[in-house]
Formats: sequence, C-alpha cells, structure tokens
Amino acid sequence: MMSGPGPTTQHGIVLRGTGGVWHVRAADGVTHEAALRGRLKQTDVTKLAVGDEVLLERDERGDAWWIDAILPRRSVLARRAPGGAAGERVVAANADQVVVVFAAAQPEPHLRALDRFLVIAEANEIPARVVVNKIELRPDARELFADYERAGYPLHFTSVKRGDGLAELRAAFDGRISALTGPSGVGKSSLLNALYPGLDLRVGEISRSVNKGRHTTVGAELHPLAENSYVMDTPGLREVGLWNVSPTALDSCFPEFRPLVGECRFANCRHRLEPGCAVRAAVERGDVSASRYESYLRLGDELAEQDKRW
Repeated sequence: MMSGPGPTTQHGIVLRGTGGVWHVRAADGVTHEAALRGRLKQTDVTKLAVGDEVLLERDERGDAWWIDAILPRRSVLARRAPGGAAGERVVAANADQVVVVFAAAQPEPHLRALDRFLVIAEANEIPARVVVNKIELRPDARELFADYERAGYPLHFTSVKRGDGLAELRAAFDGRISALTGPSGVGKSSLLNALYPGLDLRVGEISRSVNKGRHTTVGAELHPLAENSYVMDTPGLREVGLWNVSPTALDSCFPEFRPLVGECRFANCRHRLEPGCAVRAAVERGDVSASRYESYLRLGDELAEQDKRW
C-alpha cells in the first residue's frame, strides 16, 4: 500500500477567520483553510489574529491543515476586550503602516476624525500616512491638510479620475502590509482598484461582510495586492487603540508636540493651564496647529472620562 504524502510545514499569513476556521495564505501563494492546534488553545497566551505569521502543517493523510505555531509579531492593532473584561483584544497583527484615506471633498473632510485615526496609529506605535483623495474637487486641498505635513506625516494627494499621485502611492504600498482606514465614501475601493487593476475590491462590501456569524473571532481581513503587498481592511478602527492611552501620555501621540514636551516647566504638564507650557507657547506663536491642539484637548477630555468609567 502506498503511503500518504506525509506532514508538510510551511510559513503562512492569516487572511481572515470565522468560527474557528482560518484562511491562511502559504508561502507558495496557495490559501488553505486551517484550524488552530488544540495545544495552542490551551497553552499559548497569544490569540490568533488577522495578519499573524504562522507555521502551517498538513496532516499525514494530506486532507487537513493545522496552525502549528504563531510567530512573534512586529506590531498589533488592539482594542479593549469586549463585555467589560480586562485586557486587550488584538484586531490585527503585523501591520507595517496605517494608511488613512480622506477625501478633499464629497464628503467634506472632518479633520478632528483624521486626528483620531492618527492618534490610534501612534498609540499602537505603527507609522501612519495620509491619503487625500478626489483632489480634482478642491484646488486648495494641499493648504487644507498642510498641518499634517508640518506634523511630519507623509501625505499623498491623489485623483483616480486624473491619475494624480497614483504611482507614488503604489510605491508606498509595495512590500508592506497596510492597514487601510478612513470614512466611508472617500474612494478607498476605487483608489485600490486604480493602483492594482483587476483587483475589483469593494472595500465597503468587505467591511460589512466582516464579523458575520455567531462565532466570528476577528475584526479585520487581509487581501493580497501584489507580491509581498497586502491591504488590511479594518472596520471599526475608530474604536481601536484609544483605550490603552492614558491622558498623561496623549501628548506623545502628537509628533509635533514631542520635541516640546521636555521644555515645559513641569514634568507632568498636561498642556492646558499650567504656566511655562512650551506646547501652548508654540500654539500661540503659530508653530503648532491650533486645530491639532484643540483635537488634543478634546481627546484628552474623552480619555479622562473613559478612565472614570473603567
């Protein structure tokens, strides 16, 4: 009698998972359905998440795949565990960057929301870049978003209709896992389809499809774009990350504040009413955006209230 194919081990990356069944893209480009080894459920404190790199093993008969190990992570996007439990739940693992897409118009950009997205990325220690799409609708788009360039964020000004900025943006996606986020209607799907013709990715529909089913365990989905390039659809990112930021550490989530914090008179300066505050002085001089500073104050109030509830 001929023997079976025997066990095979490959590296893989988790694309999505529902009800204990995980879709894992192996190193050879083939996607397999796999279950987590029972011993990992019992002993591994790391909960599997979309974006995790894993060791994938085929059983002796060759008719099933198992996730045999979860490899160390480079980064995590996390939120507070649901239901009032202590600790965190990882939404996605190993994102190399957060790409926040806003429209120059239609819908009108709400920059306070952009500040929230960027603070989430900073709190999770993941580099962020900003894409301003539909620039054909607003000639002053660069001026409107100038505060973010001054803060040090890479900005991309794009137009799918005219092709503006697409080559530069594709270069920023290539070879990375990008967590894509932003308000609805800003053109995320059309932008990705323009960058990767034939992708036919409908981000809005994908977002609505995530978390269906009673036993869904993930809140994100990973989509291969090109060789070594992935986009991570992360619905609900506005709720991710702020929970693990204390009001006293919020200033570190504003890159333009960081060089100033050490110059404040008091080491525990909250940059509100304290005398000798270098951040407030920079705002008054116009060196730091007044709008960004206002976002800092509002988010600080929100975090302080959250601390009271928890």
